[in-house]
Amino acid sequence: MRHNKNFNHLGRKKAHRDALLANMTIALIMRKRIFTTLAKAKALRMYAEPLINRAKDDTMANRRLVFSYLQNKEAVTELFREVAQKIAERNGGYTRILKTGYRLGDNAKMCFIELVDYNENMLKEKGAKKEGRTRRSRRSNKAAAPVAEAPVAETPAEETPAAE
Repeated sequence: MRHNKNFNHLGRKKAHRDALLANMTIALIMRKRIFTTLAKAKALRMYAEPLINRAKDDTMANRRLVFSYLQNKEAVTELFREVAQKIAERNGGYTRILKTGYRLGDNAKMCFIELVDYNENMLKEKGAKKEGRTRRSRRSNKAAAPVAEAPVAETPAEETPAAE
């Protein structure tokens, strides 16, 4: 029986799909952000996040298991050294998918997939939002505008008292 055994096959056989996801995971680890279709990004997230989670515990068994999936020494080293330090306190959700629109040729949904702790722009915006909170009133600014535009009597510069 096939109870709830469904995932996106991406129009490929198993060996081709595994190679595609392994190569995309290597690219994601090395470059921290890649541009791909939404379907591939969602499949990549399911493939890569358990491997990234393994990097929290730096043991020989975990290194060998991740290497059996990726087959790339540089990517495994980068994952266990650099990426593991950034994700040490995070419990999950190591990747973020940002939709960018549609591809011109075949109208496929395109997106960025990136490692969450490496996007400096998002980290800066998060800090800036907390500091710059403002309250907005329900009144519109149009009602207050005529009061602000009241004519001011002009006084010649010679008549103004000098500040001491």
